[in-house]
Amino acid sequence: MSMIGEYLRVTAAELDRAIQDPDWALDFVEEVQDAEEETEPAPAEARHFSTYKAWDMLRFLLSRAGFPVNVIHGEEPFAEDEDWGYGPPKYLRPERVRLAAKALRGTSYDQLVSGVDPAELTGAEVYPLGWSESGSLEWGRPWYDGLTQFFEAAARVDDAMLVWLD
Repeated sequence: MSMIGEYLRVTAAELDRAIQDPDWALDFVEEVQDAEEETEPAPAEARHFSTYKAWDMLRFLLSRAGFPVNVIHGEEPFAEDEDWGYGPPKYLRPERVRLAAKALRGTSYDQLVSGVDPAELTGAEVYPLGWSESGSLEWGRPWYDGLTQFFEAAARVDDAMLVWLD
C-alpha cells in the first residue's frame, strides 16, 4: 500500500460545508476524483491533484527551504482520519492558497534541489526511499511543477484547498 498526497480545490461555500459535514466532503472528493479520472485534466484545469508518492520528498525540500505554508499536510484539520487515509485531512483557506501559490511560483524546482545530496533524503528516511539511484532528485520535478500550476489556478479564483494523505 502506498501513501499518496491528495488535494481538492474547493470554493468558500464548499469549504464551509466540508468543515460542517466531513462525510459530505469525503463523498464530494470521491465524486470529483471519479469524474476527473476519465478526463485527466491538466493541473491548472483540475479540481483534484495528487503528488503521488512524491509528497514526502516535496515536504522535505519545502521544509528545508523554509516554505511559508504547509502545502503538503495542510494547516487546519476538519475531520477524523479513519476514512481519509493517513492522518486527519486538513485545509488551507484561500489567503493561504494565494500565499502558497506565490511562494511556489517564486521557487523553482532547481532552487529546491540546489545543494541537496540524495544521502540527506536517505538519512532523513524520506518516503518512498531509493534516493541513491542516479537522477533521483529529478523524480519529484513533474509533481512540483503540477502542484505549482494547481495552486496558481486555485489562487486565481480564490479557492480553498482540502489536503490529505491517502
